[in-house]
Amino acid sequence: MLKTLLMTGVLVMLGIFALGFVFSIFGSLIGLTFILLVFAVKALIVGAVAYFAIRIVSPDTARKLRERWSGTSIDRY
Repeated sequence: MLKTLLMTGVLVMLGIFALGFVFSIFGSLIGLTFILLVFAVKALIVGAVAYFAIRIVSPDTARKLRERWSGTSIDRY
């Protein structure tokens, strides 16, 4: 039983060390990923607002944009 407790303690300490190592080495990459994710979400929101504004003001232009970027059903195949 003492051996099991000691091995559990050693594995927990190794896990804490590994997590600290990963977040210290790759912390900047993880931070950069979240910064890019936030930028992508903001760009998506701005694009959606612009598209809906175009859709309300000029439905024909919105249809042309939709056809240009998504294509027709014949162009997809």
